[in-house]
Amino acid sequence: MEAVLLNSALRLLLPTRSRPSLYPVSIPQTLSFSSSLSPPRFPIRISSRSHSLPGFFSHRSRNWRPFHVSASAVAVQKTGKDRSPADVRLSVEVPPAVCQQCYRKVLDEFAKQAKIPGFRPGKKVPENILVNYIGRNIVHQAAIEATLKKTLPQAMASVEGRALKDSVRIVTKFSEMDDVFSLQDAFRYEVVADVAPEVKWLSENKYKNLKIVVEIDNIIEAQSASERELQRRHKALGLLRIVTDRGLQIGDLVVLDIFAKTIGQDESEGEKIPSAERKGFHLDTEESDNLLPGFLDSIIGIRQGETKSFPLQFPESWEQENLRGVRAQFTVECKELFYRDLPQLDDSLAENVLPGCNSLDQVREAILQRCKEVEQTAIEQATDNAILDQLSKIVEVDIPKSLLEEQGRQLYGAELLQLQVEKKINESQLASLSSERAVGQFINKEKENISKIIKQMLAVGEIFKCENLQFSTEELVKEVENSIAEFKRHNQEYDEEHVREQVQDVLEGAKVLEWLRENAEIQYVKQ
Repeated sequence: MEAVLLNSALRLLLPTRSRPSLYPVSIPQTLSFSSSLSPPRFPIRISSRSHSLPGFFSHRSRNWRPFHVSASAVAVQKTGKDRSPADVRLSVEVPPAVCQQCYRKVLDEFAKQAKIPGFRPGKKVPENILVNYIGRNIVHQAAIEATLKKTLPQAMASVEGRALKDSVRIVTKFSEMDDVFSLQDAFRYEVVADVAPEVKWLSENKYKNLKIVVEIDNIIEAQSASERELQRRHKALGLLRIVTDRGLQIGDLVVLDIFAKTIGQDESEGEKIPSAERKGFHLDTEESDNLLPGFLDSIIGIRQGETKSFPLQFPESWEQENLRGVRAQFTVECKELFYRDLPQLDDSLAENVLPGCNSLDQVREAILQRCKEVEQTAIEQATDNAILDQLSKIVEVDIPKSLLEEQGRQLYGAELLQLQVEKKINESQLASLSSERAVGQFINKEKENISKIIKQMLAVGEIFKCENLQFSTEELVKEVENSIAEFKRHNQEYDEEHVREQVQDVLEGAKVLEWLRENAEIQYVKQ
């Protein structure tokens, strides 16, 4: 499970769309402007240095600032049909001195970059000439951005620990800020952020005394898996010979062209089923577990050059939803038919079956030991999955939209990263798949799964806190280094702070799963 969680920590974070920057130091991409949100009701004045909001963490000394930013905030909970997770709203007031400081910084930055006729590089340019050259509106708007960039993180410190930082949204229209921004008066704007959702346990015992049923696939059972692996290695040593005097039988390898059409209610042929069609399909008749039920039986006896047509129905459990329960007419042409000419499996083949082995018994023992390791890993993975699945069923969480989108972006980014690693997409395809539209479609399609993952993550965090679980600094440093190395190996951009946060989640998850495995009642059932 640790490996799976670590893969989650290596997610590619897709950038969000933001307003084009007018100033060299732009507003963070997590911010967005909106006019649909109303100002906070019943504002409560608070001092940003000595008090904290009820239910929020108090400020720490590192958040002290040499300028005064006052704020008013209130958590609003909607009810009825419009009910949504609570948010926190801040009214930020910036004194003129800070606005002037940001304005001067903007001018300094523009002065460094601008090439104004009549002035040598590095020579001080009078303010009126610089402003006229750059454009008064551009300088004015850049000063607003600089002020927001300087004051917003400090203002949000008043809700540190509860507000989701990636959900911060400036709700005052930029045009309104543009109208009122002045170097002589206090500058005011309003911000809203989603509050970290509360985990509500549906059982009185919460996560204690969990009863977990783990279904184990027979295919991972070590003894049978080792026999299949030995058979596979033995077949790899054989020669393929063309079948000339009979039809297909179990043990053969056949090359097929497969065509499929839907069958209508009146038994007439309908549309083609592209996903069920193949040309030059290689089928090993001893490895047919993934075939449509009835397909192999329908082609037994087919000869090279012969064509067979037969109806089949896709089961309701079929992976592709659009094909579940669909009746189809298959047409199969046998292009080539082979049988395996296998050497006798004895000690003389041991070195060829598994290098380093001198006898068939050594081969069997080595393969069995490896299969036992795989079996144990698979059982642990299945156990962790069953525990996480149970956690998602016993908690209730109002998930903020911002958290859903962030987690969806991370999951989608992980898929793109995997496709890149496997070289299944090029740079052009990656750019297309990274569009806001593609990300949005993924989030909408996978909303249920994303919500389930968020529930699991929040439940894990709650258990980690309640049980006072810990991990060492050495573990954290090592995993952060490994994660960053992985990003560098694939030439991917990353934010070290964000990687560190995600690795902390990984380690928390590993500790919680370890605790639950020791304290839950777990029953293993073979499928």
